[in-house]
Amino acid sequence: MRNEFALIDAIVEGLGDRATGDWVSVGPGDDAAVIKATPGLAQVASIDTLLPDVHFPAAAPAQLIGYRALMVSFSDLAAMRAAPRYCLVSLSMDETQGAAWVASLACGMADAARELGVYVCGGNLTRGPLNIAVSVHGEVEHQHLLRRSEGQPGQQLSVTGVLGAAAACVRTGQMLPVDPKALTPLQHAYYRPQARFDVSAMVQAASAGLDISDGLSQDLAHLCAASGCGAALQSLSIPIGAGATLEDALFGGDDYELLVASNEALPGAYIIGVLTAEPGLTLDGAPFAAKGFDHFGNDQ
Repeated sequence: MRNEFALIDAIVEGLGDRATGDWVSVGPGDDAAVIKATPGLAQVASIDTLLPDVHFPAAAPAQLIGYRALMVSFSDLAAMRAAPRYCLVSLSMDETQGAAWVASLACGMADAARELGVYVCGGNLTRGPLNIAVSVHGEVEHQHLLRRSEGQPGQQLSVTGVLGAAAACVRTGQMLPVDPKALTPLQHAYYRPQARFDVSAMVQAASAGLDISDGLSQDLAHLCAASGCGAALQSLSIPIGAGATLEDALFGGDDYELLVASNEALPGAYIIGVLTAEPGLTLDGAPFAAKGFDHFGNDQ
């Protein structure tokens, strides 16, 4: 493995035009990045840590890992209806990852960054077990901020796309082997998720929402808890991806579509149920328990 500074150079080279941009005054190479904030907008930030064989297969191509790491991290900003701007990446890696691997990881991150119109303007590199932490930053007009806590009984529940395909990829053992140039539909759903900034107009009338990362039922339970509501779902209304099952959609996770509550139908979204005054979740009128991915669950 080359030394730390040579690896940093490889990362910056892999990032290419995504290492600096219009609102990045100082990018990689100094002690800290310097960003130009937009006057009058609230700053929105989140951070995710991704671990091998938890959030991605350790043996997956680095380019796919990098793309996925950025997209799933920025999804939290899409859930808040914020516009994405930049991110910082902290990477821990050991002797099994060399310069070619880290350059490929950076290229994958750059691919995602170009699609999102953002910049990877700094970070940290250290030696240790593989670990990728992505700190994402964006901005929003405060009155347009979308939170989990503003849902009301009687509001429609909608999702912005089909669910379950990424979970089906995991369930059926199709994550590996994988060729970045010939992804199957299920592999594409898992390795190339989309942070749904493109649906901001669709969800403009939403009053509450979040992204579906840990399974529809579990994330719906989070929205209900924050809003003090229950929810009634209709199974036939839930859009299920090709190759997936209703169970994948309800409990699997890794979809990164938005789940929103609104007083009116949202053009292009799928209505799957309503918020209720009664606590708890029902599916086709029968109570059911929320479950999904939990880092600290008994089965982890």
